Amino acid sequence: MFVQSDFSKTNNNNGHGHHHHPHHRAIDIVAPSNHNRHPLNHHQNNQSDDLFKDLDLISRFCMPICSRDNDVREGALEAIAKTVEGWLDGVGSPKHYRLAQTADRRRLFTPMVAGMNGGGGGCGGSNGSNACVCSDIAGNAMLDVPPEYLDLIALHLPIILRLSISCPFINVRDKCQHILDIVQSRGLPIPYPVIYGPCAFVDPDELPPLGTYNEKTHTLFVEAFLQNNRLDHVSQVMGYHPTYLENFLKTQNFILRGDGPLPYDYRHYIAIMAAGRHQCSYLISLQKQEFLLQGGDLKWLNGLNCIPQKLRNLYDINKILAHRPWLLNKSHIEKLTKGKDSWSLAEVVHAIVILTHFHSLCSFVFSCGVNQELDQAGGYKYPEMAAMSTTNTNINGKVSPNPSPPSPTEREVDILTLLRRMKTISEQTEECTPGELAKRFENVETQSAELGAVGPEPQDTPADVGIFVDDAVFIYEDFARRGEHQSISTFRVQDYSWDDHAYSLVNRLYNDVGNLLDDKFKTAYHLTYYTMGGRKDVDTSRFRFAIWNYIQCLLGIRHDDYDYGEINQLLERSLKTFIKSACCYPERVTKKDYDRVLREFQHSEKVHVNLMVLEARMQAELLYALRTVNRYMTN
Repeated sequence: MFVQSDFSKTNNNNGHGHHHHPHHRAIDIVAPSNHNRHPLNHHQNNQSDDLFKDLDLISRFCMPICSRDNDVREGALEAIAKTVEGWLDGVGSPKHYRLAQTADRRRLFTPMVAGMNGGGGGCGGSNGSNACVCSDIAGNAMLDVPPEYLDLIALHLPIILRLSISCPFINVRDKCQHILDIVQSRGLPIPYPVIYGPCAFVDPDELPPLGTYNEKTHTLFVEAFLQNNRLDHVSQVMGYHPTYLENFLKTQNFILRGDGPLPYDYRHYIAIMAAGRHQCSYLISLQKQEFLLQGGDLKWLNGLNCIPQKLRNLYDINKILAHRPWLLNKSHIEKLTKGKDSWSLAEVVHAIVILTHFHSLCSFVFSCGVNQELDQAGGYKYPEMAAMSTTNTNINGKVSPNPSPPSPTEREVDILTLLRRMKTISEQTEECTPGELAKRFENVETQSAELGAVGPEPQDTPADVGIFVDDAVFIYEDFARRGEHQSISTFRVQDYSWDDHAYSLVNRLYNDVGNLLDDKFKTAYHLTYYTMGGRKDVDTSRFRFAIWNYIQCLLGIRHDDYDYGEINQLLERSLKTFIKSACCYPERVTKKDYDRVLREFQHSEKVHVNLMVLEARMQAELLYALRTVNRYMTN
């Protein structure tokens, strides 16, 4: 529906996309499968040394795969296969690797090997006891492998599984599957994916394939893999729209790894803080790994009470921007820039850009149903566990039932009717008075306050997420119902706009990041294939503008020259409810909510709607934040 038909290369950001922290290595990190050795379990002793040994081992193991050079990859894959075979034979790699965790990992392996080899009697047996009736088989299989090497194999298997499924290089996928087959042939269990594809809301067969979609998309998948050391699920879903994905990857890489005032570990911890506001385990998990790769202090991952005061002081701005950005004022900026643990204005702006990026990315992750990465906790199990499971793990890291047939939904206006309405609007020549335009905005704003969020309120915040959340009851409040804050007026874009004000300010204070943000905003706003639900040669601009302006209306922002009456003509109540939830309560969005709206639209078109939620929300947060910074600077 909404994307440009031609893929155009933009400027290369002066090489910023290739700037990395001096100590950042191209490595893949696996979320440990055994909860007893999870890096955030702060009840363990000596966990820091153990975890960094894991990171170092996986670094040396996987780094050569992250290469554009096919010959380099082929050589690396052969070396990895031989290394794993050596471990199976008890020869080869570091014997200094810690033995303290071996008992834990053997407890992990034993019942699973038994379940694989024990047939119908399996672990637990027919007698209902917890004893494994075929533990002798498991024991024999494991006794063939020295314990320190068994530990190494278990550490690397989840990442090998991920590479066998979601690497953009086919030779890597094939070789990693071969390695898994070798391990299994030796009588050891191999992990099994319990998620199916990058996205819970879209069948994997309907998403852009890894290697055959088109050259543009595949090139960007390779870029994402080399940039992030994984082809993450977000990039795969965004692969529907390569023009946008290029801008997204360039911007995200720059704010996290490019030149900028904030230390690299701060950047990733700020991302964790931002994702915590929506309990987004998917993003938190990825950013914890990146934080540690940048040399971050493991103690900080014990929660907000364990971080430096300077970083802790940012939390109020994080909370306000995520849910009620209109409450931000000069005192919040002054609190950061004065006193003992002060921030420079450049640091403040860098932090704000990261916060708004990850707040809005939470909206995309949840509204598209992005699945956990295969090597994250909940992304894989071992054979017996998988056989016993009939559930899928969603983006919250929580277990949800397998998808069921959609429930009956309210009647939706068909696309032909929508097309006629857009045509009628475009042919209207009568101009509204400023007073009438203002009244129509207020009507939409008031009506939006009457819409509830989809789905129930989330369950209790998981402990490993809650440690990054303060004041969890502070959530979105309808701007039209701002209570004691009625004195806060509507944000009028004619008084402070992105193009005329915010763009230049953010560019001045943070290394031309405004250019990247501007390209990303404009791409999402103007993206079009001139199609809608399979119909061609459609001018979708009215529909796109209605969605964008409705999102910003939810956050109290008014475009004075826009007729908000068009929103009620083009966006049905059910679609408004979905958009409001995706923007303001994304953690509540379910597959049923996704399926209920835009039912005649293609998945790529629905993903673009969610991209507009992401970008319109981010721009709205930035407008409030940068206007506040400007007021602080000028008064």
